[in-house]
Amino acid sequence: MKTFANIRELTGRKPQGKLEVNKKIGKIQIMVYKEPNGFTAYVDGDRLDRYRSKQEAEKAATEFIKAFKK
Repeated sequence: MKTFANIRELTGRKPQGKLEVNKKIGKIQIMVYKEPNGFTAYVDGDRLDRYRSKQEAEKAATEFIKAFKK
């Protein structure tokens, strides 16, 4: 039987490119990767979105976590 983690790995949404930001807010990890078409934010291993700048991606990820906690 396939688990959720196995299915998520098969979708191909793994981080590509160079890791720019790697930090934790509480127990939730934020990662920002520099990819050929911009910066991509990952929250706890899940892809959030693609942004033009590193600061914009990091800010969006932290705002998402703040909204998600409430």
